[in-house]
Amino acid sequence: MKSKIVALSKNQDFKNLIKERKISNKYLTIYFGKLSNKNNKKLNISFVAKKKLGNAVNRNKIKRRLRNLMNEAVKKISLNFNYSYLVIAKITMLNNKYTIIKETLFADFKRIK
Repeated sequence: MKSKIVALSKNQDFKNLIKERKISNKYLTIYFGKLSNKNNKKLNISFVAKKKLGNAVNRNKIKRRLRNLMNEAVKKISLNFNYSYLVIAKITMLNNKYTIIKETLFADFKRIK
């Protein structure tokens, strides 16, 4: 099943998700919850890399990694498409290996069910 990943676009969606539940680990914080007017056939997720993480090159690298990880997660594990997700990266993502970050991210998404 090919699913399309769609980013959150409205400021109100971000505010509502931050008020919902969250899971945090060494590399990132995941806010998740149900939003109204959401299409359940598409994965609604956004990635945030704050300015204090570094310059634009570093922030884009983090977001590229996260997008790639989520494409793998959609194929490998069963995600809850009823939820919308907001993933906020931490500075430790830059210095660690891709496989370690992948394992922790997959473990967190398995806990969300």
